[in-house]
Amino acid sequence: MRMGTTELVIILMIVILLFGAGRIGKLAGELGTGIKAFRKGISKNEK
Repeated sequence: MRMGTTELVIILMIVILLFGAGRIGKLAGELGTGIKAFRKGISKNEK
């Protein structure tokens, strides 16, 4: 089953209503920080 643009927009709106835009932004920032730390850790192990 393939999801179209309309379905994705509806899901995004529901998530924003449930959690609020500020909380989603904070979670996205924390996720980005975690990914950076993970990549940094991997690059140290390869050297």
